[in-house]
Amino acid sequence: MKYQSTRNRALTASPAAAVLRGIAPDGGLYMPEAIPVLNWQSLLEADTLTLSARILSALLPDYPDMDGLVRRGYAGKFETEELTPLVKVGDRYVLELFRGPTSAFKDVALSLLPQLISQARTLENIRDEMLILTATSGDTGKAALEGFHDVPGTKIIVFYPYGGVSAVQQAQMVTQEGANVKVCAVRGNFDDTQTGVKQIFASCDEEDLPGLRLSSANSINIGRLAPQIVYYFKAYADLVRRGRIRVGEPVHFCVPTGNFGDILAGYFAKRMGLPVGRLICASNRNDVLTDFLSTGVYDKRRTFYKTTSPSMDILVSSNLERLLSLLTGDDSYVASLMKDLNEQGHYKVTEELLRKLQSEFSCGCCDDDAAGRTIGKVWARKKYLLDPHTAVAWTVADQFSHTHHDGAPVVVLSTASPYKFPAAVLSALGQRVSDDEFAVMDDLHACTGVPVPKNLAALREKPVRHRDVIDREDMLSYVLRKAGEKQW
Repeated sequence: MKYQSTRNRALTASPAAAVLRGIAPDGGLYMPEAIPVLNWQSLLEADTLTLSARILSALLPDYPDMDGLVRRGYAGKFETEELTPLVKVGDRYVLELFRGPTSAFKDVALSLLPQLISQARTLENIRDEMLILTATSGDTGKAALEGFHDVPGTKIIVFYPYGGVSAVQQAQMVTQEGANVKVCAVRGNFDDTQTGVKQIFASCDEEDLPGLRLSSANSINIGRLAPQIVYYFKAYADLVRRGRIRVGEPVHFCVPTGNFGDILAGYFAKRMGLPVGRLICASNRNDVLTDFLSTGVYDKRRTFYKTTSPSMDILVSSNLERLLSLLTGDDSYVASLMKDLNEQGHYKVTEELLRKLQSEFSCGCCDDDAAGRTIGKVWARKKYLLDPHTAVAWTVADQFSHTHHDGAPVVVLSTASPYKFPAAVLSALGQRVSDDEFAVMDDLHACTGVPVPKNLAALREKPVRHRDVIDREDMLSYVLRKAGEKQW
């Protein structure tokens, strides 16, 4: 199997090389020449690690020991051997993706990506160290740091928007230990940091970074996206085992998303054969995806809002490019859309493509007030505690259920522990919120009895190790300076 750029099919790479590079030379994203179709029915009885290895082997076939990589990546790191338990909440299901070492859904991919990159170095006979550059809207950063810290042959720099993540998310990153890690705040929003990272990839060559090669831990890297496909199969298998559906019946998935990676993984699962019904794209007040899926116009020229669901505070959804590639098969058309977005700030797809999009995806959005009301309502009625991102998805799932009555189950993807956003959650429960985020954690636990994840409870005892703050224009010079330092 070969991977190719979304913007130029002639730019190809092996699966291992695509994982190592992260992004194609022309700025496009790597996609398989064809998405493999699985005999997925035979996997329904498999345990989670076996399921992961089989699906990933189909997407990354040049890795010789995927079973071993999967077990080294996941074993003993999650609260449960299931990795992503499916929980029934009323007549709905919640797929808990936050049971990993940093209490966010990014753990599913970023526990495994260091294994994939390390193995790819061997497969591609690369002796240079890998420098992992990562932009984060909150959760990717800590999950990437947790996965890559002290991994031989790698260094990692994480950029996050200054003042644009929760206090707990920031504490997770700036206290990170490891001799090969750097964390830096950027004055700007997530789109600024993500654009900066892409520009660094475009402008740096081997002469700029002697002894180093760049890669990414963001979902622009196919090695980040591929592991996320697995939990859609896992959720479907759980519903079959519980007798909620029969094999072959559809399941709807409602996904809170900003960069479009998490929901795109669901579409990959569908293209691989899984009977996915509607994929419901849930946005917060930064509703660029809702507008796009409704009108076919993608326009980033709009007000950027800081919300209580900061991991979705994104106006440039990078993985949407992969979907456009899948639905059109036209690399020159995709390249022209991305050029329009970069130069003019907007693009419009054809009516035919809009019909294709709307045949697969539903969409909706809600603001902080609506998400807060949902947190309070679900806790009062179901005694289930949602984080703000999951509350956005629950609210949009309610909107969807008002108009769809086909009897198929709706699975809401829960992307983070409520304790990563304790102030927003406690406020939604009608409680007074203090200025000390760790005291707020204690108050939230006292109010609900829901256990605080151990990794978050331990944060208050950890010293701050990373204090760098830069302007967005200085990201490249920061990387070049750090790359030249022998010791971090």
